Amino acid sequence: MEKVSIADKLALIDKPWTPKIVGEVDDFDVKLAWLEGDFIWHSHADEDELFLVIEGTLRMDFRDRQVTVEKGEFIVVPHGVEHRPHADGRCGVLLFERKGLLNTGDGPTSELTVESPERI
Repeated sequence: MEKVSIADKLALIDKPWTPKIVGEVDDFDVKLAWLEGDFIWHSHADEDELFLVIEGTLRMDFRDRQVTVEKGEFIVVPHGVEHRPHADGRCGVLLFERKGLLNTGDGPTSELTVESPERI
């Protein structure tokens, strides 16, 4: 039962789109990541995702609209909804996801797929 400094943990991450586990809550991982540029279009058939913006601005693209999420705000992407995270500049996010969730979703893996996120 130790506190976690989000700023200190984010400082340990140097590459965008490489989520790192910083905690656990029941069957969920708490992850941190830097986002920059476009991710890939994907969905998760059975898992919801929460994105809390710590630094910068996130734009969550959906097939029918875009939602801008600023520092201190979060968005929940329901399971089965196709989405693409995007950040014009560097954006730090806290992710709350079910353990084992593949960051690139249910489709084919890509160079952005992180199968076993490192714990920091």
